[in-house]
Amino acid sequence: MTEYLRVGFIARPHGIRGAVKLDPLTDDVARFQGLTEGYLELHGAYAPVRLSVLSKRPDAVVVHLEGYDTVEDAQQLRGGFLCVDRAHAAQLPEYTYFIADLIGLAVSDTEGKDYGHVTDVLSTGANDVYVVDGGKLMVPALKKVIEQVDVQGGRMVFKADVLREVGLFAD
Repeated sequence: MTEYLRVGFIARPHGIRGAVKLDPLTDDVARFQGLTEGYLELHGAYAPVRLSVLSKRPDAVVVHLEGYDTVEDAQQLRGGFLCVDRAHAAQLPEYTYFIADLIGLAVSDTEGKDYGHVTDVLSTGANDVYVVDGGKLMVPALKKVIEQVDVQGGRMVFKADVLREVGLFAD
């Protein structure tokens, strides 16, 4: 499991005083309410940062990161991520997982067949879709198909009979 969880992608500067527009990487932009500290992920490195949330919309959040006070400073942040550590992550409901924790899980079914690893999770609106080995298998994230998700153990198990019904196999 990763130590930091991405909550926003820094899309571009906003205004002339160093603010940036974040594309939220969370289902609920309300999670930014009261957020004053985080981590800036830029070029593979993490740095602690203090921030102020200036505005929120369902599709964007505007923040000012302390120490980045000009449009030129903000431009350097483009393509980075605002992260939180696990201690400050949102509490998830039961049977809900952070996408970062699902990526890399070994995938098998109840009959013991191995399929590879989760390489992506697509958010489709209706339900997420697990992508296994770059698209060799795609499975809707439905309770009826999931037998077990063991993030700590690094594995996900699907019900074999239901997987044959709902899984999209490349071959």
